[in-house]
Amino acid sequence: MKSRIRQDAIVRTLRRAGTTTIESLVREVGASRSTILRDLSALRDEGYVIHAEQGRGGGLSLDPGSVQATARLSVAEVFALIIGVSSMRAARALPFFGLADSGLAKIEKALPPDKLRDVRRLLDCLYVGRLAPQVDISDLGEMDRALLPAFECAFLERLCLRFRYRDAKGTLTERTVEPQAMLILPPLWYLVAWDPARQGFRHFRMDRISRPEVIEGSAFRSRRVRFEDGAQPVRYA
Repeated sequence: MKSRIRQDAIVRTLRRAGTTTIESLVREVGASRSTILRDLSALRDEGYVIHAEQGRGGGLSLDPGSVQATARLSVAEVFALIIGVSSMRAARALPFFGLADSGLAKIEKALPPDKLRDVRRLLDCLYVGRLAPQVDISDLGEMDRALLPAFECAFLERLCLRFRYRDAKGTLTERTVEPQAMLILPPLWYLVAWDPARQGFRHFRMDRISRPEVIEGSAFRSRRVRFEDGAQPVRYA
């Protein structure tokens, strides 16, 4: 039995039984005592609170409020949570934002080191500000769900991105760019990229981007992006 399946079985048994013993888990899961002990340690590392009471009448029990909060969250999922909170806060539409920030900070701290490194690298590319009142948002559309996974790869690996772009007049073009930053001006989200064909930075509204494709072997150098006053980098503990 794979470790993830075995650990899920341990959690189900603890929830169902209330209190159990190592020996019972050995029989229930079909693994050795040493394997069960390693699994319990791994579950604690993931955030589960498992109490162990020694002596007669003791045993193992799972805290009723204990949940696994981070181990299965992907980098893209954690980043999506952060940019969602950041966007709502910038729009001043997020009550209790202090608790939201605190919760996100705890999620970050509990991430495995490799995921935490990637999340923070993505955060270095994220800026948030306020949209000028004169900007027309009457044609605001939905964003392609493939964007965030494509952004994750393009930003972390520094690879070019190819996509179709529909401009304000409805004209479709194919663009190949070097992604440099993401800018959130609620309710509009922009990809800020260097456009080699035009030798300059361009802001692409994300709801106008479709069919994003990361181009393998197209590494590029990072460029410093200058934003207008008011756009600030996102930072979490």
